[in-house]
Amino acid sequence: MKEYERKGLLERVNREAATVGADIPEEIEIQGEPIDLQSFVFEIKRRETVPSGERERVERAKRNLRRERLERLEAIEENEVTYEEGERLAASIIGIDRALEALEGLNAPDPETEEMRQEAADRKRWMNFLKKALGHEDAGGSRTRR
Repeated sequence: MKEYERKGLLERVNREAATVGADIPEEIEIQGEPIDLQSFVFEIKRRETVPSGERERVERAKRNLRRERLERLEAIEENEVTYEEGERLAASIIGIDRALEALEGLNAPDPETEEMRQEAADRKRWMNFLKKALGHEDAGGSRTRR
């Protein structure tokens, strides 16, 4: 592969908006094992939060995806592949990045964070109840005049 081709591929995968409009690959081979990446990501994303039993599985998948991304990127950086293979690797790296973005964006609070969120929501409900009960606020949320 020519140097300018290699640099172009590297620029493409490192571009900030590279994943905009990119699809998550249906299947990807990680360490010689085929993974149904798209179905895994969609299965996990369907839920509002990651159940505690699934957290380790998701974290392991993210670690494996990062490792695979790095290996593919190094193959391009070290000019170990043809331009055609580099094109294929660049597209797969962008797909991996898209999957990682989806998995990183999951709302997976730890138990302490979830408890704090619940307590804050309880306090807010209690304060709203008190305001209404004491006549400081009408049902629509605006202050009443006396």
